[in-house]
Amino acid sequence: MKGGVLHRLLVNKLCLGLLVLLIVPIILLLLGTTSEQLKVFSQGFLQQQGLEHLGDNVSAVVGSASPAYNNHTKSSITRWSKDCNYAKGKWVADEKRPLYSGNECKQWLSKMWACRMMQRTDFFYESYRWQPHGCEMPEFSGPNFLKRMRHKTLAFVGDSLGRQQFQSTMCMATGGKYSPEVEDVGWKYGLVKAPGALRPDGWAYRFPGTNTTILYYWSASLSELEPLNTTNPATSYALHLDQPVTFLKKYVPNFDVLVLNTGHHWNRGKFSGNHWELYADGKPVGEGRLADLNRAKNLTLHSIARWVDSELVSRPHLKAFLRTMSPRHFVNGDWNTGGSCGNSVPFSNGSEVLQDHSSDLPAERAVNGTRVKLLDITAISQLRDEGHISNRTLRAPTGINDCLHWCLPGIPDMWNELLFAQI
Repeated sequence: MKGGVLHRLLVNKLCLGLLVLLIVPIILLLLGTTSEQLKVFSQGFLQQQGLEHLGDNVSAVVGSASPAYNNHTKSSITRWSKDCNYAKGKWVADEKRPLYSGNECKQWLSKMWACRMMQRTDFFYESYRWQPHGCEMPEFSGPNFLKRMRHKTLAFVGDSLGRQQFQSTMCMATGGKYSPEVEDVGWKYGLVKAPGALRPDGWAYRFPGTNTTILYYWSASLSELEPLNTTNPATSYALHLDQPVTFLKKYVPNFDVLVLNTGHHWNRGKFSGNHWELYADGKPVGEGRLADLNRAKNLTLHSIARWVDSELVSRPHLKAFLRTMSPRHFVNGDWNTGGSCGNSVPFSNGSEVLQDHSSDLPAERAVNGTRVKLLDITAISQLRDEGHISNRTLRAPTGINDCLHWCLPGIPDMWNELLFAQI
């Protein structure tokens, strides 16, 4: 009698367990849960019910997701990986790269960065993608990007590397195809060419099909610049280390995604050429600690991260990123002293990043304690010295190599894939 009761209890327990295993996966699949998560859930349930011996057959009960399901749930996989360290991973070959043609994307791509239209003959650097360790990367496509950015504005604010990322975004969003429907809306943001200027301070374009705006504003320091003598065209400028550039203060309410960068103009040559003078708390910094440009830059990074964080309180829809420094690869000198970067062999210094922290520690420290995210591209890009423009230009050789900017298509495309994965 006792055995019969026990037998019935075990049978009831087994039936209950199998019923849950059959019904719950269906519910979770409808909610966008992956098969691996279902497996973890099922094993946990079995352990709670004392039915661990069915664990080996959980996959058979849950089933494998169909290709259609996998495509449908890429976004949920990304959400599941939201705590992923995207900067830790490996470059892998991918026959689907590049995502656009450097010969075709003439509408958005500056000739000085379009290496397909230069003297370069090797293009192996175009055929790789970044794969983070332990997490998925959503597959980028122009339509997917524009769909995600429907009724939204993406703003890049920074130096010429930020401009490269902006142009890369435009080429990726259009697939490099001529897109006459895209509207120039720079005038909405004051981005119009001033009389006598070579170019405007930035560009803004709207995709009418999704009401998506992508813009770039040039601000090499991210700091407010104030003319010290408004009546003198050759005046010097106070660079306020603790104040964000006016463009940000004026237009940040219009942004949904903001990507900031600075770094390569923080040297005495650039400061002298631009007539910039360091100010903090409304006063010249003098000969104190902030006279050191590294310390001055770090104060700006800290100040801009805190200012953006304060804006996020009233703008919870805004996703803000501080992009880390893009590495230079000059060897045997600098840009003006014979430095070069002629390597054309991919991954001559390795293809993998295993470190947990950014190679740009000042930027990482600046966003700590804020809701500003780090778009960490430094160590990843450090492995790709063959991707620079080098001495392959449209002009006659000058003896000057560009080992700062990148060929496009190229490494900045990967920066945008990392951004796409996090928005």
